[in-house]
Amino acid sequence: MKRRAWLTLGAVVLGGGGMATYASASDSSAPQTEGQEKRPVRVYHLALKGTEPGERELPRTETEQFSLVGVTWTGALKKLDGTAQVRTRSLETGAWSPWRDLEVDLSPPDKPEADMRGASAPMWVGPSDGIEVQVLHEDGSTGALPKGLDVSMVDPGVVTEAETRMSPPEPAAFAVQPDLAPASYTAATAETGVLPQPPVTTRAEWGADESRSPDPSEYNTDVKSVFVHHTAGADYDCSESPAIVRGIYAYHTDPAPNGNGWNDLGYHFLVDKCGQIFEGRKGGIDKPVLGAHTYGFNRESTGISVLGNYVSGSASDAALESVARLAAWKLSLHGVTDPTGTVELTAGATQKNYFGTSFTAGQKYSFNRISGHRDGYNSECPGGSLYAQLPKIRSWAAGPVQDLKVTSLTGATANGTTYYTKGAVTVRWSSATPASLISKYEILVDGAVVATTSGAGSAKAVTLAAGDHTVAVRAVHQSGQAVETAPTTVVADTTVPALTTPKLALRTGTVSTTAVPVTLSWKATDDKALRHTKLLSPATATFSAAATLSNRTAKPGAASTWSMRAQDYAGNYRDASAAYTPVILQETSAVKTGSWTTRSSTSYLGGKSYSSGSKGASLSWTFTGRSASWVVSRASTSGQVYVYVDGVKVSTVDLKSTSTLYRQAIWTKTWSTSAKHTVKIVVVGTTGRPTITTDGLVYIK
Repeated sequence: MKRRAWLTLGAVVLGGGGMATYASASDSSAPQTEGQEKRPVRVYHLALKGTEPGERELPRTETEQFSLVGVTWTGALKKLDGTAQVRTRSLETGAWSPWRDLEVDLSPPDKPEADMRGASAPMWVGPSDGIEVQVLHEDGSTGALPKGLDVSMVDPGVVTEAETRMSPPEPAAFAVQPDLAPASYTAATAETGVLPQPPVTTRAEWGADESRSPDPSEYNTDVKSVFVHHTAGADYDCSESPAIVRGIYAYHTDPAPNGNGWNDLGYHFLVDKCGQIFEGRKGGIDKPVLGAHTYGFNRESTGISVLGNYVSGSASDAALESVARLAAWKLSLHGVTDPTGTVELTAGATQKNYFGTSFTAGQKYSFNRISGHRDGYNSECPGGSLYAQLPKIRSWAAGPVQDLKVTSLTGATANGTTYYTKGAVTVRWSSATPASLISKYEILVDGAVVATTSGAGSAKAVTLAAGDHTVAVRAVHQSGQAVETAPTTVVADTTVPALTTPKLALRTGTVSTTAVPVTLSWKATDDKALRHTKLLSPATATFSAAATLSNRTAKPGAASTWSMRAQDYAGNYRDASAAYTPVILQETSAVKTGSWTTRSSTSYLGGKSYSSGSKGASLSWTFTGRSASWVVSRASTSGQVYVYVDGVKVSTVDLKSTSTLYRQAIWTKTWSTSAKHTVKIVVVGTTGRPTITTDGLVYIK
């Protein structure tokens, strides 16, 4: 959509001695709502004319909308004395942006032509219709500015099929230059060891106007290193990336005397925050094209620029991944197998870099294979944050795969450091290296490869034969370097555990008409490793592998099935069960001898009990079962009884208690099998406390 803006201009002196030049735009027409139109790229220039020493102003003029801005000045190698700042007015909202610094140390070509200009890095600001510019010196002074200071505003246009949703643009009416790459390079590309090429958006696909770069490409003899840059600028949507690339291309190639006057885009490649790679300088992405990105070191390098400003905010992993893939591939074309290494580069100019290191033309200096722009030139580029991420790019590019680990073994259960399975397991893993840089993963069982997945894989199912094994994952980087996880011991086990029939026995405790205290017992074993035993009914519970009994309660008067399951770590299990019925025999069902008195209370079983203090008085119960318990009341005045089982005295029980207790199973007896038994209690007639009170007898059948 086309809009026209008038820019009203002037100059003001800032507090503290700084100087500002500004231009604010106002619309000459009402906003339009037409759809996206196909339109060419345009570059507009506004000259900052000198009025007095230390001041520049923009003349009243008119312009079109723009999305990318920069400043240029006379003298390609001359530094701008101060900080250039811009703020722009949004075409969509009409709001002004905050002031943003322009990076004023854009690297010129190695041999700048006489009419080339010094330039800031271009800044993407998004569709805008107004601009203000100010230049401040570090010391706050208002000294004279460089001559010929201009503001360049680029409208990247709408030119590609994806943007217009129309038919492709017509072929350009100019001749494409022939491939002038040296013959020696062609042979190098045929050598083995070349890594996979990542996907690249071509110049035609992002809408390069090739008429802006009519000169033939110039070629180096080798590519020994990669310099990483950033483009600076505001945040952007990745759908805008082709337009940003077109804007930078137009800014770099806009002819003198107002523009940079370069013969092509300076960078060989550009990468956006979503990881999209764009072909930059023409001449063949797989060829050693001479670029204009790192002054003094363009002859032996490739330049990759990440779209965005990374002075403080870090670049996305998607961007880092694409830079790593691109750098590894480009270097591999020239036999470089270790992107983490160093290389000697010959300086093409005498200068100092960002860190103050001096270079002398013709001398050799050591660089990382993947370096930042600031390593070779006095520039803040690629920003402090992205510069700090270069080690990550190098490690991703070179390999091996980083932080490889097995995250889980589905279908297997761990017992300490050993896993157990029935045989089928799914191995899951993770790594910190992007999948696009990994050629494959291999699953190793006992050291042998049994399964393979692509670099995008993260899980694989394997089946193990019975027995003990080791399982590991090997990751093979695209460079060929391999790394393995530590082996994990996995036991394949199909043998079920052994489990005895659960037994139920009465125990001491408080008895009620709904709950009788019992002990459940069992024995479980496994040939490998027992995990646990579970009670399945009439209630549920889980016990450790070492457990053999559990104190519980059972409901009297009804048969209950006690089901249990023993399970090993592989998931094999065995079930066992038995039915038991606890029965309460009231005192009235006993055979009596001697004198007994009936007592009534809600505290007694069934509301009644027998009491006697007569020495020799007895109660006898006969039943068929495997366990029995005698239920009584206890108090400080309670006496003693003799207990006989099947006519044999087995115990003397003292019922004395410091506190009054009711319905207490105080004596129990369990047999290995169920049989007919008689239990008799006889009053001892203890001196001073002869009385005992009994509730009845409980047995299990």
